[in-house]
Amino acid sequence: MAAGNTADTPRTLRWRIDARLMPLAITACLFFALVAAGSMLYQNFLAPQVFLNLLVDNAFLCIVAVGMTFVILTGGIDLSVGAIVALNTMISASLVQKHGVSPFAAIPLVLAVGAAFGLLHGVLIQYLRLQPFIVTLAGMFLARGLAFLIGTESIAVDHPVYQELASARIPLGFGSLSIGAAVACVVVAGGIWLAHATPFGRTVYAVGGDEAAARLMGLRVDRTVVGVYLLSGFCSALAGVVMTLYMLSGYSLHGSGLELDAIAAVVIGGTLLRGGIGYVSGTFVGVMILGIIQTLISFDGTLSSWWTKIVAGALLLAFCLLQRFLEVRSPAR
Repeated sequence: MAAGNTADTPRTLRWRIDARLMPLAITACLFFALVAAGSMLYQNFLAPQVFLNLLVDNAFLCIVAVGMTFVILTGGIDLSVGAIVALNTMISASLVQKHGVSPFAAIPLVLAVGAAFGLLHGVLIQYLRLQPFIVTLAGMFLARGLAFLIGTESIAVDHPVYQELASARIPLGFGSLSIGAAVACVVVAGGIWLAHATPFGRTVYAVGGDEAAARLMGLRVDRTVVGVYLLSGFCSALAGVVMTLYMLSGYSLHGSGLELDAIAAVVIGGTLLRGGIGYVSGTFVGVMILGIIQTLISFDGTLSSWWTKIVAGALLLAFCLLQRFLEVRSPAR
């Protein structure tokens, strides 16, 4: 009997390791398959700047998706991110354009607003035991409503600081990145470090795996969950700053549907919706997959841009089915 248990243990361990890495591996394979298809169908598709533009055009989505990854790793959800992005574009544009506030004062303020939204969500969810879906849905309505209270029309930003930051490019020798794309790279690197090299990150995975067990281990579960939503709110505010630079405007409808794109990127990137398994690096690849689908449609020139949503929906459904398959096949914990 003992020998049988000893023989089964390595197989069980190997399956659990494979189950955790399989969605990420499939995501990477899908990305390279799309790249290969694009290179065969379209000339100059493999130009370095084409791939750099994937990050330039999706920098704000990438930043939001990093924060969303941590939320989903705990088994939660945040539906307010797109509305917080819109609110912060409106706050910063209104302060700078209409009230003459310096961008160096406006940007920290909007970051604080986003963090405050996240903190409120975390406290309501963890200490009052409210459902994340309902709390963040309420936050979405509140943030979007506040954005419309500031103004219903787009506010163009022509402040010299914003203009210079928007037009600035970081040369790489084989192409260039915008300031927003560079910020997104820093956020991704910081997210990877936070998830895998800090006690906070280890607690996030523990909470997503089994919150009760994490409490029995003496981990700071409540602080971690609140911190996760605070991080998501901060990332949303930062994405709002990047979107303001990208669009050079504030608008109440900016970020519409961004929360769904972020969730799709996280799930396509291999993070399980039940929490506990996932990688920030996978989320980054998920964002790049959504971006490369948009690029393929642009290169084709005859397809509607709505095909991006159709393909993203199909991929999301496929990855949800994959997650369900992994849950059924994985041994009991």
